Amino acid sequence: MKPYYLSLGFEKIHEDLSFLMHCFREVLEELGELELAQSLPWISQVKVSSEANPRLSQTYSIAFQLLNMVEENVAAQVRRARESELGLASEPGLWADQLQRLKQAGFAESAIAAQLPSIRVEPVLTAHPTEAKRLAVLDQHRALYILLVQRENRMYTPQEQIAIRDEIKVTLERLWRTGEVHRTKPIVAEERRNVLHYLRDVFPTSLRDTDLRLRQSWTAAGFDPDILKGIDHLPRIRFGTWVGGDRDGHPLVTAEVTRETFQELRRAALETLSGAMERLVEQLTLSGHDQVASEELLAGIRELTEETSIGIERVLYREEPWRQFAFLIQKKVEQSIQNKGYRSPQELRKDLLLLVSSLEAVGARRIANAEVWPVIRIVDVFGFHGAALDIRQNSQFHDQAISQLLAAAGISLAKPYPELTQKERLPLLLAELVSRRPFLAPDVSVGPEADAVLSCYRVLKEYRDDFGLRGIGSLIVSMTRGVADLLVVYLFAREVGLWRETMEGPASEIHVVPLFETIEDLELAPGIVAEYLEHPFVRRSVQLQAQIRASDYPVQQIMLGYSDSNKDSGLLTSQWALHCAQKEITKVAEAIGIQVRYFHGRGGTISRGAGPTHRFLEALPHQTIRGDVRLTEQGETIAQKYANRITAAYNLEMLLAGVSGITLLQQKEAEPVDRINEIAAELSDASREAYRDLMAHPKFLEFFRTATPIDALELSSIGSRPSRRTGRQSLTDLRAIPWVFSWTQSRFYLPGWFGIGTALATLLNSEKRDILLELGKESAFLRFVLTNAETNIQSAEPAIMEMYVSL
Repeated sequence: MKPYYLSLGFEKIHEDLSFLMHCFREVLEELGELELAQSLPWISQVKVSSEANPRLSQTYSIAFQLLNMVEENVAAQVRRARESELGLASEPGLWADQLQRLKQAGFAESAIAAQLPSIRVEPVLTAHPTEAKRLAVLDQHRALYILLVQRENRMYTPQEQIAIRDEIKVTLERLWRTGEVHRTKPIVAEERRNVLHYLRDVFPTSLRDTDLRLRQSWTAAGFDPDILKGIDHLPRIRFGTWVGGDRDGHPLVTAEVTRETFQELRRAALETLSGAMERLVEQLTLSGHDQVASEELLAGIRELTEETSIGIERVLYREEPWRQFAFLIQKKVEQSIQNKGYRSPQELRKDLLLLVSSLEAVGARRIANAEVWPVIRIVDVFGFHGAALDIRQNSQFHDQAISQLLAAAGISLAKPYPELTQKERLPLLLAELVSRRPFLAPDVSVGPEADAVLSCYRVLKEYRDDFGLRGIGSLIVSMTRGVADLLVVYLFAREVGLWRETMEGPASEIHVVPLFETIEDLELAPGIVAEYLEHPFVRRSVQLQAQIRASDYPVQQIMLGYSDSNKDSGLLTSQWALHCAQKEITKVAEAIGIQVRYFHGRGGTISRGAGPTHRFLEALPHQTIRGDVRLTEQGETIAQKYANRITAAYNLEMLLAGVSGITLLQQKEAEPVDRINEIAAELSDASREAYRDLMAHPKFLEFFRTATPIDALELSSIGSRPSRRTGRQSLTDLRAIPWVFSWTQSRFYLPGWFGIGTALATLLNSEKRDILLELGKESAFLRFVLTNAETNIQSAEPAIMEMYVSL
């Protein structure tokens, strides 16, 4: 029997969609678009004309966007109804479910609370060219969603409901008049504005909701709620971004763009804190007559009054000392925007802790917990930097840059540097890494690639000197093929003064990260990592970075590419190669005494690594998460997962709870016997062979261009980054994102299933058939891959495929 809340959910989808579509119809009719109004799906019986009509396309696009919005809202309502009937733990993967599993596994509340602060999760926002909707369109979607939720409130009178309906129509007309897609390519500044919106306006609020859910789930599990008071026992979350730092095949991301991005991220963080303090000022209305402020608080008021140069006669709230102190903190935060005021987040945190202790001293602990600790949480998460900005560049670009530096320095080689093998490059690089002298005098121009790399690194040095390291992410080398591709980055850092002396010798404060993307590179990755981590300069660097983080152990971040490996060999082979690489890399790093922090470069579709977050985490190899993980949130998925407060809180909770629960469970559980090795390699080889045979067919490229709208996507203005790395017209040069996008648009979903059927057929006719059927139930990895493939196959639509092929 279907649960009642599911039936109500389907009814609500029909009701809300009908409401919005009738509003849309009225808007179109009032604008004189009678034919379009009669062609709306779901509420009209008029047959749509087969003639090309851009306005009709826009009409249907908006209609489906409204459907997505309704389904998102109903999904949230169904979750609420399920939790109301079955309890908080009824939703898989969320805090209550994970805490229940930990409790059943024998974990005491003290053990869980002790481990939670060691959890570290970092979503990294990117702006790959897959978000086709303009930022102005996304703004209207957010406004519509809020109105849709507002309409559900039963407190409104009929007249107020009419007013809400009218406002929905205004927003729909604005959406209609805004235009659907970019006519010209967006610039990086526009993509940055979108990221800043989430960092400033969405995540601080959603994080507060997520923390509340943890506390509620903690209490529901029967644990002592006092343990989670304050924020000392909350898991850590930080944010990163590539927008303004990712220059792999993106010539528009210059050093100046990176400098502007650092500035905008810092400004957004300080504005967020200023806004949080402004709200706090309004809450701390405690009278200084009814309770006596501590001498420490009064001294703090005198000190901040002097520091902010605000005369005592100009300071408000003199009869409300806690409010007065919060007001002065806010003013000092505002001054920090002009690089005055607070010099670091730690200084701000110290003042906020004084506010907490002074409130607790007069018995106002409830107010401190509800109002001040959430602001401290914002300080801890966003600091003064907002998000860590990664710098990514392709290894081949670095080859050209170092070649130009060597030539300018008069260092001759037997053959050009790019033509040397990885092994042939090492003697030169190892010799240079023990030398402290740069190749060039400062600010000498030697070639476009070298100038681009060094000008970017000079921006990093400027930022480090002015504000410290926290806003600087990692130096990511895409298409890492060997150790030399990583070591050369340290020479670029040396050139601009980014080395730091330690007792053992020079080291780098900034982390260098390999990105393994193709199947071949993933297979070689364990050996590359082992050799890289044995190098003395690298060992010194990871130890230095651990000291800077105040960590007990060194960490090496490894980025894994889900998109290119799938484009290379198909879904099954890609997932298996990633699985094997993680197991082996973890072993070699552990043997050296270094913990691996995996950075999962997942996209928004199954072909690019997507899938339910908790299922994805469960399918990872045993003890490869270890409470520390980064994941990309790419282009089109950012709005899908975080545009609206409730959905954003749900997705952040899924990520934090999943990483926390799985990490703790795997600490206690021995690695299970995974029988997937008995059949996975055979399945992977058969799938790869079928997939690559298709790619190698002499007519395949012609078929690809005929069956998908790849030509239209390459000419579109969806994103600021080119669709090809170098501009060559080949499958190899085509980025994985437009590759997947084109197959999705034509409803083939080919990279997400092709080859798997052939692979399964080879086992169904062998003695391993029973093993396959058993592992389909036992193996989280195989279940995740096959479920995703099934989803893609079910989503494929032959009728639409045929229509694209016939164009």
